[in-house]
Amino acid sequence: MRAAILHETGQDKLEVRDDVEAVGMGPGRVRVKLHVTGVCHSDLSAMKGVLPQPAPFVPGHEGAGEVIEVGDDVTSVAVGDKVIVCWAPPCGTCNYCTGNQSNLCLSGFMNAGTQNFTFGGTPSFGMTGTGTFAEEVVVAAPCAIKVPDDVPYEIASLIGCGVTTGMGAVFNSAKIEPGMSTAVIGAGGVGIAVIQALRAMGASEIVAIDPATSKHAWAKQFGATHTATPEEAAGLKAELTGNNGFDAVFEVVGKSFTVRSAYDLTRRGGQVIVVGAGAMDDNVSFNMFELFFDQKQIIGSIYGGGDIVREYNRIIRLWRAGRIDLEGMITHRVGIAEINQAFDLMKSGESIRTIVTLA
Repeated sequence: MRAAILHETGQDKLEVRDDVEAVGMGPGRVRVKLHVTGVCHSDLSAMKGVLPQPAPFVPGHEGAGEVIEVGDDVTSVAVGDKVIVCWAPPCGTCNYCTGNQSNLCLSGFMNAGTQNFTFGGTPSFGMTGTGTFAEEVVVAAPCAIKVPDDVPYEIASLIGCGVTTGMGAVFNSAKIEPGMSTAVIGAGGVGIAVIQALRAMGASEIVAIDPATSKHAWAKQFGATHTATPEEAAGLKAELTGNNGFDAVFEVVGKSFTVRSAYDLTRRGGQVIVVGAGAMDDNVSFNMFELFFDQKQIIGSIYGGGDIVREYNRIIRLWRAGRIDLEGMITHRVGIAEINQAFDLMKSGESIRTIVTLA
């Protein structure tokens, strides 16, 4: 089959090969024929080494497809089911899973070193134990989450990471009430999901902050009330809040300087929600007086901050009701042969979300 391989960490181009095999089928495993995958900035971060992932590997973790084979003891899905590939599968039994925080379950992270593929006889990993830049993938059964037949593959794929990460940060991690003033640093795919969720929750001001002014119109389309470049953000803080600061600021970039900016834009007693996935050696600095005196809450939010399956189902219900627009988030569609083009679009700052067709 065809798949995209990153041979060494640090390379910025993938090799699309047609001699790749999805391996590892057995008890407790599921083979999925992938129809589409989203291109997420975390894929690029893993390729660069910002996020830990052994190489060679097949990137991609935001896919949707059809179950074509199930191993012994698998009862959660059957052949023919439409599924989202979940990159952080809940084990269902740990303290996090039983406490409605399955996003914190560590079982999925243990899969990053699982051999999911071979190419030309060379063993290869799949990103976080998945690897959706391929026509098929074999994953642990909890990675395959069944979704209703009326959910298109493209929509299911977005729910698999970016949309759940952004909307869940609003619904679960933050404490948003109607009428709150908010800001979002980063208007990419996850940032747009945050903006849509803030609109659904009734935030009165939603300021989208991004240096790429080409994204500002998109942000307004999805619910932003104001837009700004980073240099303009302080002026909007003064104009909209009397310089007190916003009730809640979402950092959706994953850089220390944007976390610091989010803190500075937040009012005393407000919320700073860190959604962006950053590097382990990128440190942000606060002094002890401001942490005490400002009483701001700094909240990390990984993969939506709550129960993953519940969040998938909530987003599907909101989409069905027309409360959120997921189709409009898909701005580019390419095939697997053009997958490097998708990354070029992302790096240029133009793309909100790219879908790669695999079948």
